[in-house]
Amino acid sequence: MNINIALLGQFIVVFAIFIGIVSYFLGRRKTETPVLAAFLGVIFSIVPIFGLAYVLILMFKRDIDSGREAGV
Repeated sequence: MNINIALLGQFIVVFAIFIGIVSYFLGRRKTETPVLAAFLGVIFSIVPIFGLAYVLILMFKRDIDSGREAGV
C-alpha cells in the first residue's frame, strides 16, 4: 500500500486547524490565555495523537472561576 505524502500533509494541516479551533474554545473556559492554548493545540497536533491527548487534557481540566457565580 502506497502512502500519498501530499494527502497526509493535507490531513495534518486540516487536523491542526481543527484542533487549534477546538483548543481555543476550550481554552476560553479553562485557561487564562486561550490564544496560547490554541497555539499549543496546533503545535501538538502535528502528531495527531498528541493533539487528541491535549484536547482531552483541556476537556478534563476544571473551569476557571470568572466571578460570575459570586455576583461580581
